[in-house]
Amino acid sequence: MTTFALDERLANDTLPLADLPLCRALLMLDARYPWVVLVPRRAALSEVFELTTDEQQQLWREAGQLGQAMKTAFAGDKLNIATLGNVVSQLHVHVVIRHHDDAAWPAPVWGHGSAVPYSPSQQQSMQERLTALIETLDLGD
Repeated sequence: MTTFALDERLANDTLPLADLPLCRALLMLDARYPWVVLVPRRAALSEVFELTTDEQQQLWREAGQLGQAMKTAFAGDKLNIATLGNVVSQLHVHVVIRHHDDAAWPAPVWGHGSAVPYSPSQQQSMQERLTALIETLDLGD
């Protein structure tokens, strides 16, 4: 039986925030956007349809509630939720808050410029803020 392991590219581009009922929540290391990646803690998945129906519902519950809370907390103009997987095939969902004046608006964030690293204090602040936000969500068990 294969166990869950985070893709090396995701591990290199993110920091862990919390384990939700289904997903591991990760902070994307790009200070240009409030950006969380959700990775279902299931082995060897690349597509949403590979989850059970209940797991699919839980995935969208987690992405939707987190996105709504982030949009409010970061005064976002738009919430982007996406599964791409063209570069990293492991199933993962991007939850990105967008602002009309952000670096990529109105285009997608992918492939637009280079990631801007957080300073140590910015990173700590963002991790604490998002972790506290996650703790307020009602995601079931």
